[in-house]
Amino acid sequence: MIVAANQPYFAPFPAFFVKAALADVFVILDTVQLPRGTSWVSRNRFKGPRGPLRVTVPVWRKGLGLQRIRDVRICHEGGWAAKLLETFRHAYGNAPWYREQLAVWEEALEARFERLLDLNLALIRHLRDALGLRARLVLLSDLEIDASGQDLLVALCRRLGADTYLAQDAARSYLQPDRFLDAGLGLRFYRPPSPVYPQLWGAFVGNLSAFDLVWCCGPKSGEILRRFTPPVR
Repeated sequence: MIVAANQPYFAPFPAFFVKAALADVFVILDTVQLPRGTSWVSRNRFKGPRGPLRVTVPVWRKGLGLQRIRDVRICHEGGWAAKLLETFRHAYGNAPWYREQLAVWEEALEARFERLLDLNLALIRHLRDALGLRARLVLLSDLEIDASGQDLLVALCRRLGADTYLAQDAARSYLQPDRFLDAGLGLRFYRPPSPVYPQLWGAFVGNLSAFDLVWCCGPKSGEILRRFTPPVR
């Protein structure tokens, strides 16, 4: 069984779901520390008439020090949710599958989730289903593992009964294969792709939120993702 893991990104880009497609179990790292500064946990890119659009979920940080991702709270001041829906309407109102896929945003924003994690999970689960993926999502917090770094990755594989951990190529520079081999685990890698597909607004822009893919390509999105899914090495 292959296990992969990732922080719960906000409206993740397609490569996030390629990793999920290559794994049997996909662990959401909700108990790790929120990265300092801006990160993909609270922002992502979409596309508008003038090019890439940066969308950020406002969160409470001041005076809170280091926070675990699962503890980060959304700041609902300033009407950001209504502004976001208007931004999407302007950028994607003419996308073929925009209206069909919009309900998940309306429901998630109307719910006014207190935690950023809950908003991100709602969007991740929707995209997983829209892309036709079957990977089982597991929260790290549910595994009750007290470890960090590579010890954490080894421990979560053991807890789940996996025999292989999957990481992207960039992790070769710091993951130590011997640590996994000593635990009876395989360590395999993949190179994250940037699927190309029909978009609105001129020349193609890669690595946008996967909502750009499903809004533009609808039921064909999963097929496009699988076409660009690389082999595991």
